[in-house]
Order: sequence, then C-alpha cells, then structure tokens
Amino acid sequence: MQWQQRLMALLFACLPLTEVGASPASVNASMRLAVVTEQGDVLVDALVPSEGRWCIQWQHSVEHFTVLDCYRNAAGVMQLERSHQPDFAAGLGHIFGRGEQVSDGEGGYWINAIDEPVANNRYALRVGSSAVNHQVVWPNGEHSPVSLSKYAAGQRVIIQLLSPSTAPRE
Repeated sequence: MQWQQRLMALLFACLPLTEVGASPASVNASMRLAVVTEQGDVLVDALVPSEGRWCIQWQHSVEHFTVLDCYRNAAGVMQLERSHQPDFAAGLGHIFGRGEQVSDGEGGYWINAIDEPVANNRYALRVGSSAVNHQVVWPNGEHSPVSLSKYAAGQRVIIQLLSPSTAPRE
C-alpha cells in the first residue's frame, strides 16, 4: 500500500500548477484577461479562450518604434509566447536560450517560442505616457485595442489571467 501512496504523491507532484481554486474543467475553458489600476478601476475585462492570444504594445520611449510582448492562455496559464522588436535598442534584445530569434522580414525580429509562464498569472506594469501608448491588442482582432495610457498613464496596473468566476483584483 505504501508504494501506491508514493506513486499517487509523485503523480500529483507532476501535475501542472493552476490558479488557486481552478477546477480541471476550467483549465481548458476560457479565462478572463483583466487589467486593474491601483484604485481598483478595471480597464480590461475580456474572455480569452484556451490558446487565445493578446499582446501588450507600446512605443519605445527613446527610439519611438512599436514593441510587442505577446501572451497566450495556455490551458489556464498566462505564458509570454513571443516578442517583437524592430531593432536592438537599449533594454531590448534576445537572450540566448530563451526562445528563437527570427527576422520579421522588415529589418526587425521576432523572438518566438519563449513560452515562459508568468508567475501567479499576473504581473505589474508601470503604464507609460500617451507618447508611449501602452495598449492591449488582440492579434486576431477579437476585441478593440484598449489604450492603458489613456486611462492610467504613470500608474501601476496589474495584468492578470483569471478564471471566469474570479473578480479582478489589484
């Protein structure tokens, strides 16, 4: 009987971690992308199906070109999937062993296959000014872009992936 208990413990240890309170059925279902300000204002609250994607897009503050960090709902886990940069400006670039750098055919590059889970399905972002224009965009146009800079320039926001029944929190 002890070997069966050890086997079960090992199997449970190998299961992927999900959001606290997530049921197995919710892992493969739609999740909610929420962006919330420090004051509790909800700037984005959108359903994201399993394998659904969204990006945070902004203008580089020095070079003034568009940068994209693209995420996906990977069975209930927020993953940084890929990133796009037009050149190697300060603070940008590919880190060896983290994804694969490929040309975008227009002088810039994509870093594909990053597939890095975001801790606790949430992270903080200090939103830039209207010149930076941080915004949430959907690659397939499922939703209209939302300018975070329009509503929260200079503020800290929390970007989070939640089960459909969980209320957004700062």
